[in-house]
Amino acid sequence: MRERWLSLNGPWGFGFDDDAVGERERWCAGGHELAMTIEVPFVFQSALSGIGCPDFHDVVWYRRAFEVPADWRDQRVLLHLGAVDYHAWVYVNGQLVGEHVGGQTGFSLDITEQLTWRRETVVVKVEDPSTDEQIARGKQFWQLRPRGVWYSRCTGIWQSVWLEPVADTHIAALRFTPDVDAGEVGIGYELAGPVAGAELDVAVSFAGEPVAEQTVRLPGRSGCCRLEVFGRQVLNGSFHEQGRCWSPEAPHLFDVVVTVRRGGQTQDVVRSYFGMRKVEAVDGMVLLNNRPYYQKLVLDQGYWPGGLWTAPDDEAFRADIEAAKRRGFNGCRKHQKVEDPRFLYWADTLGFLVWGECAAAPAFGERAVTMAVREWPEIIARDFNHPCILTWVPLNESWGATGIATDARQQSYSLALYHLIHALDPTRLVVSNDGWEHTQSDLCTVHFYRHGGPDEQGRFDTFVRHLSTRAQILTPVPYARSVYARGFVDEGVPIVLSEFGGIGFDIADVDGWGYTRADSADEFVAQYDRLVRAIGASQAVVGFCYTQLYDVEQETNGLLTYAREPKCDPAQIKAINDLIDHTM
Repeated sequence: MRERWLSLNGPWGFGFDDDAVGERERWCAGGHELAMTIEVPFVFQSALSGIGCPDFHDVVWYRRAFEVPADWRDQRVLLHLGAVDYHAWVYVNGQLVGEHVGGQTGFSLDITEQLTWRRETVVVKVEDPSTDEQIARGKQFWQLRPRGVWYSRCTGIWQSVWLEPVADTHIAALRFTPDVDAGEVGIGYELAGPVAGAELDVAVSFAGEPVAEQTVRLPGRSGCCRLEVFGRQVLNGSFHEQGRCWSPEAPHLFDVVVTVRRGGQTQDVVRSYFGMRKVEAVDGMVLLNNRPYYQKLVLDQGYWPGGLWTAPDDEAFRADIEAAKRRGFNGCRKHQKVEDPRFLYWADTLGFLVWGECAAAPAFGERAVTMAVREWPEIIARDFNHPCILTWVPLNESWGATGIATDARQQSYSLALYHLIHALDPTRLVVSNDGWEHTQSDLCTVHFYRHGGPDEQGRFDTFVRHLSTRAQILTPVPYARSVYARGFVDEGVPIVLSEFGGIGFDIADVDGWGYTRADSADEFVAQYDRLVRAIGASQAVVGFCYTQLYDVEQETNGLLTYAREPKCDPAQIKAINDLIDHTM
């Protein structure tokens, strides 16, 4: 975070380009009047955009005028776009300054040379092919209306847009790598611009008290330094008691100020934070900060009724996390979506685990593989510093790799993602293919929805029996899917029931569906109670993820409605979740 920035959210000119004539007619230079107005950062399919059109429009254009503050004139000016789904071209004053492919991560462009320092214009062209099965779309449906487990499409700008001034020499990236056992943090840095004679001052504090300082005289544009933040306390085994590690129960964060100086002059000052947190899988258990930790997660689709992929405001992120914590959950699995960094900020601050997942492409192919391998490094680069993220999930239920059970090529794809993510981030766990047909994986995750309602005791008995032991869990799941792909075997990694539940209880008159049905709040709670008790009785399961936190469109299987109205007393759900001790 820097002190100065300027939001470009708000009204923009907007238009559909169904005939793909915008390039030829130079819409980037104002050669065409964009007839509509859209509220950025909401997609045109959403109500909060001011348009609310569900129809297919694969090419759209945005235009906005802006003025750069006069006191930025001696600075470089960066344009940041949080995320644009799917392929974006950005023009400033009619000049193309850059493009980005991939709808889940943001990008930044230096627009200094294109500025007139009068009234400026930014234009963004977006292509989001509705029927291309090799681009990542996650839960976005390829047909007109949402149906089944598929939701509304989201096209175009869906995260914030802003400007930021920086000096010629400035910080381009920071990376905090905690080492809990040593009581140290590694701080990686990357600078942009001239660096000859530059030095980096790093100051770390905790709860307002100075902890460590270091000055680095820069030999080049990038490097790393290590600072002790509680090393002496590690030696006597008291670092947990000292309250310096991050966990959902104690989300302690260290504050950091990084200053770049060159020629005796301050060039850049950036404020950030990190959490001292360690996760590993050992002897069939997940350890958080060297202690067994039971994950009680809830599935979170990242949809809102007014904004679809975009939260209506920052408070909505916080409210969802607090709603889950009030019900005794210590984290979530963000499903088929790379969430806005503001959600991760609140998860860090409030203490909430996150499994990070990338939207899947519907079909396997060379382009799908290429894009996944291109997008995952961007995801990790953006989100590495968030202590809340414990696990990465590159594939889900063989989506985009439907032949992975036996196809060596698709297995290679899964293995490539697993090893790529570990190469970029050795500090977290990686699930190769969540739900079934795993290749190499740090966790064995299974999905089981066929547990039946209150009048289906036989199905519930099967659920209890299937979860009872490791041997039972490793038999083929009820969907005729093997837990491991051919050629891969169980290596004793921790087992997590990463999807189950989905109890359908409709109090909003949506006429939707769930995996089972409840007709009252009492029945809903009773079904939840017996499922969690069965999981808690398992000799093998060390964590779960319940489907899901809130209803989404036609799905009425949430603990809350789509509008976030509670369906039952949160204290009842928390009391049930508390039956399983999170420290095991």
